[in-house]
Amino acid sequence: MNVGAVNRPAPDRVESEDAGVERVLVAEDDRATRTGLTELLQAWGYLAEGAADGVEALEKITTFRPSIVISDLVMPRMTGLELLKALQDQLSDLSIILLTAQGTVETAVEAMKVGAVDYLPKPVDPERLRQLLDQIIDRRETRREVAALRQQLRDHGSFGRIIGNSASVRRIYRTIEQAAPTNASVLIWGESGTGKELVAQTIHQLSPRAAAPFVPINCAAIPETLLESEIFGHEKGAFTGAVDRRLGCFELAHRGTLFLDEIAEMTPPTQVKLLRVLQERTFRRLGGRQEMTVDVRVIAATNVNPTEAVAHGKLREDLFYRLNVFAIELPPLRDRLDDLPLLVQAFIEEFGARNEKPAKAASHEAMRLLASHRWPGNIRELRNVIERATILAPGEFIEIDHLPPHLGAESSRAEAAPSVPAGPDGVVLTPGTTVDEAETRLIRLTLEHTRHNKTRAAEILGISLKTLHNKLNRLKAMGQPIEPRH
Repeated sequence: MNVGAVNRPAPDRVESEDAGVERVLVAEDDRATRTGLTELLQAWGYLAEGAADGVEALEKITTFRPSIVISDLVMPRMTGLELLKALQDQLSDLSIILLTAQGTVETAVEAMKVGAVDYLPKPVDPERLRQLLDQIIDRRETRREVAALRQQLRDHGSFGRIIGNSASVRRIYRTIEQAAPTNASVLIWGESGTGKELVAQTIHQLSPRAAAPFVPINCAAIPETLLESEIFGHEKGAFTGAVDRRLGCFELAHRGTLFLDEIAEMTPPTQVKLLRVLQERTFRRLGGRQEMTVDVRVIAATNVNPTEAVAHGKLREDLFYRLNVFAIELPPLRDRLDDLPLLVQAFIEEFGARNEKPAKAASHEAMRLLASHRWPGNIRELRNVIERATILAPGEFIEIDHLPPHLGAESSRAEAAPSVPAGPDGVVLTPGTTVDEAETRLIRLTLEHTRHNKTRAAEILGISLKTLHNKLNRLKAMGQPIEPRH
């Protein structure tokens, strides 16, 4: 029996019937070990072939085209380490696991520095091998997703510094495009951390005023007694402590944009003076007599619904109508989770480069946990979480351990919530069950049947492994992950 030709597919089958199945090449000079591993892999749903040494493995790689190579370290003609070095230029698409007998562990560790994924001691523990193969496939799928996310970010996932491609964010893009070329006032509202100042900066940068100053001021962060002075400026001696003339934000923003954050926190008298400036384009410094003329575009923001602020007397109705020429409502992050992968990827790249860290992506498990969080602090909270995780991650993937502990605690409470049990066959279909619900239950049942072997499950379901991963990732992003039951 020619072990090296076991279950070898014809070239046309590789491209058609088996296009979604992972292919594994076993390079092992011991025939019994080679045959045993090949048959085990085939039983798990992989396409597997064997090679008697590194030279034969190199030949078979060009025709069989495996995505994973399992190679013994010590072989005649070409060792596992020599095979690894010969394949170094292919390691972005090819994962190599080394098998090591006692006494060759140091060589195996050296091989990992060259590019091997991991090494397993002989005799091989099947469960450890299976876990390692699943990890490799998950990592490869994550890398593909990262590449797709980067392309999406380049193509249409961002607008200036605003990141997102969900329907609600695309509506914001359209409003910004309409408002930016004009001099009209803009009122932005949304919860804290949703990016109100970032939207204001984007409007400014896309406007004819881009070369002039953008001056932000947080009305809630300045004491009431000083706010009017900050906005309009003051003359020397205007009040106790006014030892010099001071220019206010209106003068500093001349020909540019003034961003008034938390406008509803401004006192009613100051709101009256602001309304006059917006209408007349003139003002006086505190303690001054001279009328000052300014050319300033005002963008205001609030973290409360402006119509409710008017109803409760926190925002003057006439000022509201003067500011509300263009209105932009920013959704909370929990209502735009479709954008979460894009945001996470952008922040990983930003903080990885800034802190010179190796993190390139978040693992599937980490993304599932991020998608299950409610994000009360919105995008600001997400940025902080990803910055911390990027710093803590020692390798290219952010894992659950690198995320704040409170995220895991929330997930545990959610998983502990009672659920409706399934029927005896694991799938309950009744009138009213949607197609999506039925598909989710079928995928869960099939994964349980295969003991969470995704390759075998995909084969039973009649779909490619990539399609199965995509469906599982979509469920994770929706907060409905399918995890192994213990």
